Amino acid sequence: MAVLIALDAGTTGVRAMAVSPEGLPIGARYREFPQYFSRPGWVEHDAEEIWTAVSATLADLLATLDQPVAAIGITNQRETVVLWDRGTGQALHRAIVWQDRRGAPLCESLEAAGHLELVRTRTGLVLDPYFSATKLAWLFSEGGITPGPSVAFGTVDSWLLWRLTGGAVHATDPSNASRTLLFDIRRLEWDPELADVFGVPTSILPEVGPSSGRLGTTAADVVAGLPAGVPISGVAGDQQAALFGQACFAPGMTKNTYGTGSFVLMNVGDRCPDPVPGLLTTVAWSLEHPAEVAYALEGAIFVTGAAVQWLRDQLGLIGAAAEIGPLAASVDDTGGAYLVPALTGLGSPYWDPHARGALVGLTRGVGRAQLARAVVEAMAFQTRDVVDAMQAASGQALAELRVDGGASVMDALLGFQADLLGVPVVRAAVSETTALGAALLAGLAEGVWGSLAEISDRWAHDAIFTPAADHAAVDSAYQGWRRAVERAKEWVQP
Repeated sequence: MAVLIALDAGTTGVRAMAVSPEGLPIGARYREFPQYFSRPGWVEHDAEEIWTAVSATLADLLATLDQPVAAIGITNQRETVVLWDRGTGQALHRAIVWQDRRGAPLCESLEAAGHLELVRTRTGLVLDPYFSATKLAWLFSEGGITPGPSVAFGTVDSWLLWRLTGGAVHATDPSNASRTLLFDIRRLEWDPELADVFGVPTSILPEVGPSSGRLGTTAADVVAGLPAGVPISGVAGDQQAALFGQACFAPGMTKNTYGTGSFVLMNVGDRCPDPVPGLLTTVAWSLEHPAEVAYALEGAIFVTGAAVQWLRDQLGLIGAAAEIGPLAASVDDTGGAYLVPALTGLGSPYWDPHARGALVGLTRGVGRAQLARAVVEAMAFQTRDVVDAMQAASGQALAELRVDGGASVMDALLGFQADLLGVPVVRAAVSETTALGAALLAGLAEGVWGSLAEISDRWAHDAIFTPAADHAAVDSAYQGWRRAVERAKEWVQP
């Protein structure tokens, strides 16, 4: 039988994964691509290198498959900006990554000019350099790019869709469009007033199609082994794809993905809620069959897994990311130390682009194992920050937290997370739920699965972690974390 292919273009690497009609991964290939940090606060990718990684992993995967491909789904790092020339198909500038902070001065000036309420009401977002429009504005004002009829803008999904279709399709879906600061999430269309605020011509924007629905078909000879005419029928930003892959289809269901950053999303149903302080409102997905739109509250935590990379690459305290779990589990606590990994500012629920990382509570008893544990515990502390805000905003008590992502393999993290939240933490049987969600969206569009209920019935867990610790001790540790966060927010650049 035919299989689904998911292309997961993440922040540090690309995964191509084949999914069976039973909803199970049956093969995958992965490749990293370079990161560029040319100035403090700047984070860039080469869009051509992303495409090279995608085409290589896809070709490698296709070479292992005997089955035909029913459809392709794309999921991607969100907010990252790619500009390319429609005629040549070449990128015009390095892609500016979601972590990049160069748009902070523009955000401050727009807020001072009174635009925050418009942005919050129309987009569900905040004025923060995290989002795409601030990066576009910089490219047009400082980056030497002149927007004209030959210029095309897209998040990474649009870039890949363009390349896979041989330049025939310039499109995105509402989950990605809703992360740009240019999209009205109630009307589900680009907003000319917002485009004018950021100085972005609407002519460069992609068309918006469904997250689950046929957006185009593959062109001939774009990737070795990929035939022409394969439907591309699923597109979603990585966190929304993970929410779908976790089968969080009912309002109140919540997931957290522990990746480069961590992202908590709660399904809030088909009615767009009013803006909530400290949280984002986003489009979760739009389905063509059945016709449906779902919204989500989101807490975006900028640095979790990236702090592990920092320990490895900048400090040299570990040789590989996989060492962090055993090292952290080798000690019972951090010796009173807290690490606030505000390496690119603080996201939800603080939204402070000027905060900087802080390591507090150091004594002679704090060594590399305690520091490793502080990095792991920071993932759980930041998640509680977001979940507390989310429960207060939605009025819904969390029943469980479904988790995935690279760090979710650490039992010590998930046990501590359950203790902090006071609810079960459930690890999915399929760890790559982001890629799985893209495949499920594509398969739903092409009739591989007939309904959300059928997909939900196939979802399974790997392990459940129940709260076991003394809540008084855990709450005391959490209060120490909150004091450490205040220290990070007090930092003022000399």
